[in-house]
Amino acid sequence: MRRLVLAAGLILAGLAPARSFEIEAERLFGPPDGAVIQVLSTTDTQAFAPVLADFAARHPGHAIRYVQASSTQIQQAIAQEGARFDMVISSAMDLQMRLVNDGYAASAAPHAPDLPPWARWRDQLWGIALEPVVTLASRQAFVDIPVPRTRRDLIAALRANPARFQGRVATYDPRIAGVGYFLLAQDDQVSDGFWRLAEVMGRLNAQLYCCSGDMIDDLRAGRLSVVYNVVASYAARYRPDDPDLIQIADEDYTLAIVRSAFLPVDAPDPAGGRLLLSYLLSPPAQALIEAASGVSLTRSAATAPSLRPIRLDAGLLVYSDRLRRGGLLAEWQAALIQPSTPPAR
Repeated sequence: MRRLVLAAGLILAGLAPARSFEIEAERLFGPPDGAVIQVLSTTDTQAFAPVLADFAARHPGHAIRYVQASSTQIQQAIAQEGARFDMVISSAMDLQMRLVNDGYAASAAPHAPDLPPWARWRDQLWGIALEPVVTLASRQAFVDIPVPRTRRDLIAALRANPARFQGRVATYDPRIAGVGYFLLAQDDQVSDGFWRLAEVMGRLNAQLYCCSGDMIDDLRAGRLSVVYNVVASYAARYRPDDPDLIQIADEDYTLAIVRSAFLPVDAPDPAGGRLLLSYLLSPPAQALIEAASGVSLTRSAATAPSLRPIRLDAGLLVYSDRLRRGGLLAEWQAALIQPSTPPAR
């Protein structure tokens, strides 16, 4: 559950002035008396824990205070509240680019010879992971019908079985989830067929969520049958142990987010931030990250042909345009938030 971090607590932790923002989790990796590197991130703490623990083991004089928050809360913390961190990590590529473009990022020069050019911007924003965005389903929901392999197949399955999937399909709510809005914009750009899927999900009373982890939890608990657009690394830790959880192939296209990091200009410990960034781009860290996401950022050319990495470039700034955002959300709301049909008399 999210909790509100009050100003007093943040001041004691050295994170922010006398204001507040919502966080989802907070954890210390490494010795409590070590030099503490402050990290603000959207990445699920449990999913990122092996990487952070490995850093702490390799650097015994350092610790990481890892604060998990939504992408919109990160935007608020950095741009509005002056919260001070040594590193900011997010999967909402447009919001990261906006913060960097607005002058909140310091320059850095980590050793990263294998990083593809599209996974960095200038010397201020650095890709640390490639995160495929996938559709997950319960095997029980498809026990007697073919498992879809494309979005067209998924549309056909949902249309043909409305009673089975009524109220049991889920996706991000882009009004509250920055990454949800970003993925909506990408789907809109890549495929006209996405809006047919959105309308079908709307007619099935699609459930809307803030986070990939919450959708997957409800899918595993049997409350959902299909979850559309979740980050693959969140599911990776469950799939080997959950025989009911399956990944729909999405052979038409599979978006891949570049999870990125920057070092704030007002970082309390700039050297600590640079040390952590260099580690995250190193082969040992990349191997751990690849084990979670299933895809290598540095070897992405060898991945499936349907994978479409989203580039880190200034074109991401268009997603912050208020008129474009308003129009896209209005179209999404018309498709997903449909009036209930009264029962026949």
